[in-house]
Amino acid sequence: MSRFDGYFLRQLLVLFGFFTLVLVGVFWITRSVSLFEHVISGGQSAMVFLEFTALTLPTLVRTVMPMAVFAAAVYATNRLSRESELTVMLATGSSPWRLGRAVVVFGLVAGLMMAVISVLLRPASVDQLERRQAEVAGDVTAQLLNEGEFMHPTPGVTVYIGRIDLDGTLHEVFVSDRRDRANPATYSSISAYLVNDGVGIHLVMVDGIALRLDRAGRTLSSTLFDDASYDISELSQKADVSNRSLEAIPTIELARDIEAVAVADGYSMGQLVEELHQRFSWVAICIAVALVGYSTLMLGSFSRFGLWPQIFAAFTILVLLEGVRGFVSPLVIDNARMWPVLYGPAVLGIIISAVFLALAGRPLVGARDKSRSTQAAPA
Repeated sequence: MSRFDGYFLRQLLVLFGFFTLVLVGVFWITRSVSLFEHVISGGQSAMVFLEFTALTLPTLVRTVMPMAVFAAAVYATNRLSRESELTVMLATGSSPWRLGRAVVVFGLVAGLMMAVISVLLRPASVDQLERRQAEVAGDVTAQLLNEGEFMHPTPGVTVYIGRIDLDGTLHEVFVSDRRDRANPATYSSISAYLVNDGVGIHLVMVDGIALRLDRAGRTLSSTLFDDASYDISELSQKADVSNRSLEAIPTIELARDIEAVAVADGYSMGQLVEELHQRFSWVAICIAVALVGYSTLMLGSFSRFGLWPQIFAAFTILVLLEGVRGFVSPLVIDNARMWPVLYGPAVLGIIISAVFLALAGRPLVGARDKSRSTQAAPA
């Protein structure tokens, strides 16, 4: 690579890192608000929230990465054009194709990073996130430790805790168990403790009353107690983690024996094929959007005010490519043999870039021919 290629590539990489951080930050703040409310309201700690946030980062980075690649290519090209650096290089005889070598290398670097994220990191993070969500859903202790709220850890059971001391003592405890519709029971106590005996979790209530309704005999019995133990282990909502989502299936499993995965997880071949090739299509789209951002701006001439018409055109093409990507996915899900169309948007972007670069080189040729004819006229 020449000195200019290295300079252009450094500009692209620095801007790519900047735009990635900005976009990830914006999207992270937007998503973390609802996630924080959901996790904390479920009685979990801030560490669980941070863990969940870290596990969602690969998905978030994959989403914003093509936008960051496009923005870096557009911004760097526009700045070099505004500062006359591209104009000087074109005047020395370098063609738009020659100047685009740094963009191609940049697209390949971004595509390699996307491959690591989309093919390896994201499936592993989604799988771990689903497992942790299942564990949190089954943490009945955390579900109950909310003051002043009527909680429903499982259908038919209502729990209320008025106050929780720092030492773990529960006050003003109310438990309504309606799972046995013929004999619902209600417990109320002044204080209570959560005890884990290694076998299960028990709510030990102190100084309370137990009410039991016999619907068949239409009688209500009450029992005062000094202490009573109520098993809450079975209230845990154990999620089924055997059925993985499509995003959690490792890429190597999909590539090695996709038919076995279809049988084991219950997904159609179209869904699995679409998921497999979609992961690799993210790599190709990174290369395509980098070339689109560069080649579209190369159509414009030097201007101190920037290349805003070309920037708008490049953004329009980006939206078009994203629309095509959303259109082809259902086709592959319905018919797995149509998987090559998933790479259509990336191929279309590369073809558009090639056409634009060919057009960008023609004005120089036309100008040279015009200059030669002008010089030859007096003779």
